[in-house]
Amino acid sequence: MSGFFSTKIEFLKGVGPQRAELLNKELQIFTYGDLLQHYPFRYEDRSKFYKIQQLNPDLENVQVIARVMKLEIVGVGGKKRLVAHVADETGEMEMTWFKGIQWVQKKLPVGSVFIFFGKPAQFGRKWSIAHPEMEPLSQASENRNSFQPVYSTTEKLRARFLDSRGISKLMEQLVHASLPYIQETLPTSILEQYQLIGKKEALREIHFPSRPELLQRARKRLKFEEFFFLQLRLLKMKVARTEKFRGQILDNTSLLTEFYQNHIPFELTGAQKRVIRESYHDLKSGKQMNRLIQGDVGSGKTMVAFICMLIAIGSGSQACLMAPTEILANQHYEGLKEYADMMGIKIALLTGSVKKSARKTIHEELLSGDLKILIGTHALLEDVVQFQNLGLAIVDEQHRFGVAQRAKLWAKNEEFFPHVLVMTATPIPRTLAMTLYGDLDVSVIDELPAGRKPIQTVHRYDKDRLKVFGFINQEIQKGRQVYIVYPLIEESEKLNLKNLMDGYESIARAFPQYPLSIVHGAMKAEAKDFEMQRFVKGETKIMVATTVIEVGVNVPNASVMIIENAERFGLSQLHQLRGRVGRGAEQSYCILMSKYELSKDSRIRLETMVRTNDGFEIADVDLRLRGPGDLMGTQQSGVTDLLIADLSKDAGLLTLARDAAQQLLANDPHLSLPENQPILKQIQQQKKTAVNWSRIS
Repeated sequence: MSGFFSTKIEFLKGVGPQRAELLNKELQIFTYGDLLQHYPFRYEDRSKFYKIQQLNPDLENVQVIARVMKLEIVGVGGKKRLVAHVADETGEMEMTWFKGIQWVQKKLPVGSVFIFFGKPAQFGRKWSIAHPEMEPLSQASENRNSFQPVYSTTEKLRARFLDSRGISKLMEQLVHASLPYIQETLPTSILEQYQLIGKKEALREIHFPSRPELLQRARKRLKFEEFFFLQLRLLKMKVARTEKFRGQILDNTSLLTEFYQNHIPFELTGAQKRVIRESYHDLKSGKQMNRLIQGDVGSGKTMVAFICMLIAIGSGSQACLMAPTEILANQHYEGLKEYADMMGIKIALLTGSVKKSARKTIHEELLSGDLKILIGTHALLEDVVQFQNLGLAIVDEQHRFGVAQRAKLWAKNEEFFPHVLVMTATPIPRTLAMTLYGDLDVSVIDELPAGRKPIQTVHRYDKDRLKVFGFINQEIQKGRQVYIVYPLIEESEKLNLKNLMDGYESIARAFPQYPLSIVHGAMKAEAKDFEMQRFVKGETKIMVATTVIEVGVNVPNASVMIIENAERFGLSQLHQLRGRVGRGAEQSYCILMSKYELSKDSRIRLETMVRTNDGFEIADVDLRLRGPGDLMGTQQSGVTDLLIADLSKDAGLLTLARDAAQQLLANDPHLSLPENQPILKQIQQQKKTAVNWSRIS
């Protein structure tokens, strides 16, 4: 089967080598299969025709049936344009072309009648359409299907007459020629259970819908299939991993009980308890744990991590925690050392700046097993770091570590793979988590610890600046500290520093009585740390910074976060920045400053921040505004690899497809049953490298 769909696109009638090269470059269409999966992004109702007299400026695209009265080329040199004067019984108008003049001229004999389609514009009293789509009026075109597909295309393709209409013509022949080769990829049981139409019908209807309701069913079928194969791939990886990778059985809770009874500093939230139960279930299962813990800043992930460490240590193994930056590693170390000391457990910190003599001791104590907890940066991955028995590896902010780096951690225990706990404060919408981390089990800490007050967020314009300065003064008088953050506009480092320096100077003028700290990306690491430490110790009252403070700094006394030019930040970044305050028991505030004129998206972002503190709700809005590719950075292939499904709009279908894939693998983990042959065949046909198994190839 795959032979037909891997035919090079140049062999399709009407394409040829030159157009093929453009299709390769502009739309990444190389084969018949690629073109067949270039789905329309919308459909136009072409059942309505307008008379010239009925045109008005509010109309989007219109269809007009008109006779060509006269052709003329207007202008000189490179600025020529072709004007066709056309008329129907109600009036006259012009069609104009700035490109492809000779080609169009040949196609438009004077006296012939055409259907023209495009956006009407009015010049003086005359109507005109630039670069209309056109086709001769014949019975076929007048009575053809009223529901026309619209395909995405580009300027360069349009110049070679591959506008949406041109692509649609190629598609007509391709769909017709493909039908005998399209095979069903889903078993009858799934088609029936989820009421899906067949693959062949779905591909025909998605390009040339015969009725609106069939178009809906075609889209549902193709989106479902895409999600289904994506989830199947991830779940198969999970099945393979749990079969292949045994885990140490860590089930001794004696240290945990002692900590609970004598030392725990505060009552755990219901969400923390639930996540600990889920993790404990994995740790004692004999299978390797691979769990992602999502929780907003301040939700108590570190305490959950420590309790899992106690189970590991109580069961005779060691634990490590890897963080992306020295500041974060230090902070985890400071926080956990307090608890470890209470329990008499030996803990150490390993980062790039730890001295050689101290490293030597760490290496020896790790090997002897005296050192139970090691916190560090990617210095933990170096070959010299050898454990006696690493049972639990915790990774903070996983998206900052590559897969290869994590694999190095797994190799630190020769007999068993260590159990893995990944923590992130970046709220990932459920749909995206299921897709990005589908091979991990996901736990969510969705409650803040008791006594924490939600941060109050307000949006203020530049004209309110004096009032905002007054508010800063009041808070500092109460003994609080303040962050003022400026955006980092990457195109121009110079502009950033100017923004930051101007801001710094105006703040220094407004508050001559208070010492300030300043931190930005162009500073050396030591200088940054020095300034951060002054702020942490309370020596400075205001920290002026670019976004370098986004991750990690914990200053419970800082209660005000002011974000300048807030419209320039993405939603998740605004949410992360806001999480820097509200670490103590006092009421905290986040003030979003912006100019008055805002784009629609910026306004939605700022309104969302003011409306809610819920990281998951914020992440969902972010996903709708930005799309999945941008949200995770495009290196997360497989998410941006979707051809028709959309994570931000099709969450319901994704859940159904995942359920179907889970059900299938639970009943038939190796897809060996006869009814699952179509699925197995589809997977085998896909090259090993393909991320998206639903593709035709």
